[in-house]
Amino acid sequence: MAQNYKALDSITISDIVSLGISQEEAEQLQEKLTEIIHTCGAATPQTWQNISKQLLNPDLPFSFHQMMYHGCYKDFGPNPPAWLPDPNNAKLTNVGQLLESRGKEFLGSKYRDPISSFSDFQEFSVSNPEVYWKAIFDEMNISFSVSPERILVENSSCPGGQWLPGAYINPAKNCLNVNKKRNLDDVVILWRDEGDDELPLQKMTLMELRSRVWLVAYALERLELDKGSAIAIDMPMDAHSVVIYLAIVLAGYVVVSIADSFAPSEISTRLELSNAKAIFTQDLILRGDRKIPLYSRVVDAQAPMAIVIPTRDSSFSMKLRAGDISWQDFLNRAEGSKEVEFVAVEQPIEAFTNILFSSGTTGDPKAIPWTVSTPLKAAADGWCHMDIREGDIVSWPTNLGWMMGPWLVYASLLNSASMALYNGSPLGSGFAKFIQDAKVTMLGVIPSIVRTWKTKNSTASYDLSSIRCFGSTGEASSVDEYLWLMGRARYKPVIEYCGGTEIGGGFISGSLVQPQCLAAFSTAAMGCSLFILGEDGYPLPSNVAGTGELALGPTMFGASSTLLNADHNEVYFKGMPVWNGKVLRRHGDVFERTSKGYYHAHGRADDTMNLGGIKVSSVEIERICNAVDGNIVETAAVGVPPPGGGPERLAIAVVFKDLDSSTTDINTLMQSFNSALQKKLNPLFKVSNIIPLPSLPRTATNKVMRRVLRQQFTQGENSRL
Repeated sequence: MAQNYKALDSITISDIVSLGISQEEAEQLQEKLTEIIHTCGAATPQTWQNISKQLLNPDLPFSFHQMMYHGCYKDFGPNPPAWLPDPNNAKLTNVGQLLESRGKEFLGSKYRDPISSFSDFQEFSVSNPEVYWKAIFDEMNISFSVSPERILVENSSCPGGQWLPGAYINPAKNCLNVNKKRNLDDVVILWRDEGDDELPLQKMTLMELRSRVWLVAYALERLELDKGSAIAIDMPMDAHSVVIYLAIVLAGYVVVSIADSFAPSEISTRLELSNAKAIFTQDLILRGDRKIPLYSRVVDAQAPMAIVIPTRDSSFSMKLRAGDISWQDFLNRAEGSKEVEFVAVEQPIEAFTNILFSSGTTGDPKAIPWTVSTPLKAAADGWCHMDIREGDIVSWPTNLGWMMGPWLVYASLLNSASMALYNGSPLGSGFAKFIQDAKVTMLGVIPSIVRTWKTKNSTASYDLSSIRCFGSTGEASSVDEYLWLMGRARYKPVIEYCGGTEIGGGFISGSLVQPQCLAAFSTAAMGCSLFILGEDGYPLPSNVAGTGELALGPTMFGASSTLLNADHNEVYFKGMPVWNGKVLRRHGDVFERTSKGYYHAHGRADDTMNLGGIKVSSVEIERICNAVDGNIVETAAVGVPPPGGGPERLAIAVVFKDLDSSTTDINTLMQSFNSALQKKLNPLFKVSNIIPLPSLPRTATNKVMRRVLRQQFTQGENSRL
């Protein structure tokens, strides 16, 4: 890409004018550019840093931003930094302040400053978990009702070790606590409904949140469910669902997370796997002018007792099933307990607090329980990597059905920050205005959202300068789309973040005390160790560049130690190499470590793919596609990364009964595939390509070799360039 651009010192005024910039402005830009080159040179990271701060703004054509970035780094090689940490600002970050006060205690004479010593501190977090995690819990003001006997006990029976033995805690109570960084009058949730773009933001203080959570917790107790019972939430992520989530946890029950986009069969599967005793849902979901049924899907899923919330606080006239309860009737059960503090149910550290789901390669979702320690891992990632702190306003379009929903609750509230929730589609200009009006400081995204913003120019005319950093997760990002994103907020860094539901957060990320490159990770997450497996199945040396399946050090705080419907050891540890006396943990992604120490994600190593930030197994997709047309013998679904980088595209290999005489029209078949997948699996899934084949490649044991197909289709995509 950069080779197609001129070096900065070769760019002329006419080159700038050709991008649609006026002659007068082009002359001014060229003059400023010449001054920067004179000071910093034509092709250094400092050159780009000064260009991004002094020369570029969101109103200039993005093509000019590209001309500057790619021209500066034309001959730089891999991983040019798009953002450099300022030494003074680095000392003000959460990590920077901790290192400035205790760096010499942690690292001894090796400690110099937060930027120079961050890599040593990351290694310290792995090798000294007792000291590191105690320090982080203190920084986040975490309150245990019974303190742990110690941080970690390593034992051979559990590869991940035993964390915080003897501790009791309630994570929801910690979200509601007053501490030295937060008082009762602080705003903790801001929100706006789609279509109300000109109305003031709605706000909830900590005092109001506490009273609402207490009321719902009392009403839950009136249902007389056994403590520890599973209670599902299937509704959009708004102030109601956050209150309900916290109340379930506060009262000692277990949340079952179900995405509001799921079809009845998917809802039913998750309710059965979790043995849910009740479900909170909504009558309808409003998206623009559309009214999308939700309660009816829950009914079709043969759900247990449902508590049904009316959309946007309106009354609803729909008839409820026998045994189901309207929201108001539910709250009326706790009428006598208004404003009375609910005494939190303190839980042993191994108790479940949330059951979430992640697709496996068998077609059935893995039921992954979070214990009461997992929220602390999620919040610690926010504290360390996104620098979330008192006064921050955090927004991340997501849903409580995916791990980033609970992550957002804990990463904001446990760090004394506020969360900003937009009740509507995040793809349009209404969301951009919400980000501006809420003065969001940390904005989380997935690349497909950014792509839509860029295509539709959704952020035009809105001021996003309050953003301190972006977070990005869910799928692979591309350089130019994220260059555009940074430019909307006057070049604030993007912190790439990759992990898993079973991790409770990330295992690889970025940091505000490290240079950040586009579409790249700069560090293992705090407390985590990464290994790239070579062709022999064993880790490459940590300082050697290479590509291979990623393995994780087994002792990660907050990570899963059990699955409800599968053998945890078989899924994550069986057949993995032993390294320094410890069996490594399987994750399943292919990663590249570059010569400069950065990491790039290259998709799934197994037969699970990532579509729009949603992990799904090939088998789930194939089951649906196989039934679409009577002329289909079998299909194979694979995720194919596009040539320019970015999220995987869904490609379907199809074997027809009679390929030569087939009358099946490919375009019609694609429409049929999309219709079936969107109706039966997820409305966001879309087939990008169909490839007819005489047969599927198979192993000697007759297993479909989807990796071979993925490689062939990727080469085919690249050959079209």
